[in-house]
Amino acid sequence: MGPADFQAAGLWDPAAPHAAERLALLEWFVARGVTLEQIAAAHRADHLISLAGDLALSTGGAHTLAELAALSGLTPERVQELRRAVGLPAASPDERVFGADDVRAYAGFGAAARLFGDEATRRFSRVVGSSLARVAEAALSFFLENIEGPLLEARTSELALAQANLRAIELLDVLPAAVQSILREQMQTAIRRTRRARDAQPRDSTTISTAFFAVGFVDLVGFTPLSRSASPAELAALVERFEDTAHDVATARDGRVVKLIGDEVMFVAVDPGEACEIALDLMARLCRDVPARPRGGIAWGEMLLRGGDYYGPIVNLAARLGEQAVPDELLVTPELADRATRPGLRFEPAGKRMLKGFDAPVSLMTVERS
Repeated sequence: MGPADFQAAGLWDPAAPHAAERLALLEWFVARGVTLEQIAAAHRADHLISLAGDLALSTGGAHTLAELAALSGLTPERVQELRRAVGLPAASPDERVFGADDVRAYAGFGAAARLFGDEATRRFSRVVGSSLARVAEAALSFFLENIEGPLLEARTSELALAQANLRAIELLDVLPAAVQSILREQMQTAIRRTRRARDAQPRDSTTISTAFFAVGFVDLVGFTPLSRSASPAELAALVERFEDTAHDVATARDGRVVKLIGDEVMFVAVDPGEACEIALDLMARLCRDVPARPRGGIAWGEMLLRGGDYYGPIVNLAARLGEQAVPDELLVTPELADRATRPGLRFEPAGKRMLKGFDAPVSLMTVERS
């Protein structure tokens, strides 16, 4: 396969301004075993630069849906159901799009269902799927912002762009080992933290899906008008500083960031005193690093653990406290203050207030460093 074939397929014009660069790209594809049909299809779809990376992501396409189901011990309907659970579109019944890794993965889902039950496996699959969807989109944006964007600004060649795209995709090969290592340690941390939290339950409690945690919310006052006036790059930098700070501060004090929603972070900690330290540290750093004023609320009590998230009246209470706080104020409940017995924290009564969703006024306290 050579220049004449490329020209005949409409892939290369020797008279074009960048003909030499395009020819170098096409010859690189051929050297990697890419067929003329694959190159032409990518060209028609305007995805020529990412072709090598797209092919590297392919699982090989050895099996149809029915074959995958038979090899993994499932029915085709069950496979489609699991794909919906993890957030993937339905698979075409006739296309050969599944490889050996897919067989092992779906067989694993089947084994999990036999151990934990279908409904529990579906719920867990949704958590895994949504988490990996976020990882995938984060990886893509990371590449676009840090690799492709600068290369395009430098007006680099098509070949250099395609090679950078492939190198980025090939880096995904390190993820399975990294994920396994991190997941193992995260499991150990989650087990230790949950055991400590459940130690606070009454001795006669038979509830296995609840535990006692301190839960906190911190958000930024003035973020919305700031986001309207900021450029996309400035807004991205602001959100990144907020998220990085929240994770760093919570992790340093054995807490966990549960989720970030725009300008708000929800975190949990087993120890109420540590929860106060997390919120105070976070607010102090945000005051220095972000052009908006932080505020927060923390409550302590029993809450439901489900799908990596936390639910119940205590969570709602902490969220309402955060909404009631003024800029630079951290509001907590008296129950939390009673258990945050550590030097360096000063609690002051803040009166009673009516909170949305609560029938009676709620007693509040402020916390500061003494």
